[in-house]
Amino acid sequence: MSTSAETAAAKHVVRAACPHDCPDTCALLVTVEDGIATEVKGNPDHPTTAGVLCTKVSRYAERTYHPERLLYPMRRIGAKGEGKFARISWDEALHTIASRLQEIAARDAQAIVPYSYAGTMGVVQGESMATRFLNRLGASELKRTICSAAGATGYKYTIGARIGTELEAFSKSSVILIWGGNPIASNLHFWMRAQEAKRNGATLVAIDPYRSLTAEKCHMHLAPLPGTDSALALGLMHLLIEEDWLDHDYIAQYTLGFEALRERVREWTPERTAEVCGLEPVQIVQLARLYGSAAKDGQAVAIRVNYGLQRTHGGGMAVRNIACLPALVGAWRHAAGGIQLSASDSFAKNQAWLQRPDLFPAGKKQRHINMSTIGDDLLKPASPEFGPQIEALIVYNSNPVAVAPESAKVAQGFAREDLFTVVLEHFQTDTCDYADIILPATTQLEHVDVHATYGHTYMMANNQAIAPLGEAKPNSEIFRLLARAMGFHEDCFADSDETLAAHAFKREDARSSHFDWEVMKREGWQKLNMPAAPFAKGGFKTPSGKCEFYSETMAKHGLDPLPAYIGPHESAATTPELAARYPLAMISPPQRNFLNSTFVNVKSLRDTEGEPHLELHPDEAAKRGLQHGDLVRAFNDRGSMQAVLRVTDKVRPGLLVGLSIWWKKYARDGKNVNELTSQRVTDMGEGPTFYDVLVEVEKVK
Repeated sequence: MSTSAETAAAKHVVRAACPHDCPDTCALLVTVEDGIATEVKGNPDHPTTAGVLCTKVSRYAERTYHPERLLYPMRRIGAKGEGKFARISWDEALHTIASRLQEIAARDAQAIVPYSYAGTMGVVQGESMATRFLNRLGASELKRTICSAAGATGYKYTIGARIGTELEAFSKSSVILIWGGNPIASNLHFWMRAQEAKRNGATLVAIDPYRSLTAEKCHMHLAPLPGTDSALALGLMHLLIEEDWLDHDYIAQYTLGFEALRERVREWTPERTAEVCGLEPVQIVQLARLYGSAAKDGQAVAIRVNYGLQRTHGGGMAVRNIACLPALVGAWRHAAGGIQLSASDSFAKNQAWLQRPDLFPAGKKQRHINMSTIGDDLLKPASPEFGPQIEALIVYNSNPVAVAPESAKVAQGFAREDLFTVVLEHFQTDTCDYADIILPATTQLEHVDVHATYGHTYMMANNQAIAPLGEAKPNSEIFRLLARAMGFHEDCFADSDETLAAHAFKREDARSSHFDWEVMKREGWQKLNMPAAPFAKGGFKTPSGKCEFYSETMAKHGLDPLPAYIGPHESAATTPELAARYPLAMISPPQRNFLNSTFVNVKSLRDTEGEPHLELHPDEAAKRGLQHGDLVRAFNDRGSMQAVLRVTDKVRPGLLVGLSIWWKKYARDGKNVNELTSQRVTDMGEGPTFYDVLVEVEKVK
């Protein structure tokens, strides 16, 4: 019979953090019994998590112990794309990889390219030991643009850094514009604060082409055409200035270029704005009056702008234009006012120490490959402009065959027989099916990590809860082993995960001067030292120290220095001949129970979503003789995909919605929405244009 002490030792709770690409970065409590994680729940003591998890992460133990977990190294034994593999030892895997990389590096190491993003957002298991290895190897550098590059660039031109309204402060806002996002699905803990504000009398406004779950629960919903958000912001600025809903003192002290802005927005009348956006003029007037008059009355008005709207040609300018609004009305004076795009630049990460750019071979210029154009780049031959042909890919924390745009070209590139591909993964994703070697990686419960966040200002600790399953290894350890196999003997490759975590943030920076890894491991988090209202008295991180309506930096970069409207690559207005053949704009926002392509293989979550579907307005369906439940084909010049049709007025006329991102192998035709998306990039930041797509839809015969 066991004693109470033995029982306590057998069952314990571990403090952890959610690793996924979500602004919430929740604090987790993992219950472990006899070495098995039996429950994952939100920590009620963490101020932003407040004990609540999304449906996805509450199933994290199910994902960790999934019967299809990759537990051993594998080598390909079939054709690329077939997904046929045989188990091998770690020694064989490392020797095979090192031999091929050494052979390629002897010609030109920049023919080796990493492909990674935010499969984990941890500092340790993300870009630390991996980047040290790649720098020492002399590989090409990946431009990690696929999510937020355009918006981040536009925001920085205006505000200077990705710093904004604190998550907890939104509960005290009087007006909240939720622009380009569906927080019920992808930012739950912001939504909790917005609901609290609503209960206290706040007005919530959703701006989204699709009537999402969030939009349905807001007081107002505006559904502009995709790619026209920058025009809507210009129209709002026109009215704020015209009606004098301005904070003249704030403008005079803390902004740059107001008179030029006044002239620029003069032409953006409600009528012109409505015509471009596909709205009614009265909607624009009502929104401007709500926002401007509340601010004029001294109330806190806030904007939560998300990344959906910046995935179009003019996405960077759209975020820049929206980021001008708070300074016009003096919203930054209030802790519960202003705007939040991201909190990423609140964190003083010890980037150079973690990634060691000094390891890159001296005298060589590093090539940059944009992850958003990987389909084209994998098919390019060597040239003086491009550099060497890509001969090897090392994929970790990403699933590019499913998530990268113009998927047919991506798959074609991955299918090259002369391309050597290594994938670190938890499951056999669409990308794994094209790998030469698969290496089993640990999940968040099986390794140590530390996290910055982009939705709140807490540094987060992740303690290892259980031993790695099978022969899985942390990303960091895999790259240590590869370094050893390649003969890299620098001391930095001996740094443990604990050492990496302990040096993640700069103690010499006032924001993280109190950072203490040992304390964080015990408590789970530490809050940054940040002012409640970061720009109440100016102090913007721009060259002028002001909110820059006029940006000299943009002028130097060859961009319009003032807010402007940049239309979509593909639309009736910009490409009328293309729109005549493909009259529907298409967007592909996240499925509620998936996170990008993560969690798609968790059966309980996939069953909730059913199967891939497309949503279309009843009028558009009637024009095409389509009915709810039909199997339809969406197509354009880049490709096609099949899905079941849902006819609903949640979708505005002229729009097709494909909630995403499904693995291709779960679709009837082995395809997903990225068959239709383009590799054309945004106006700034070289980001992808996932929501800048014209298509047509027809019934599958």
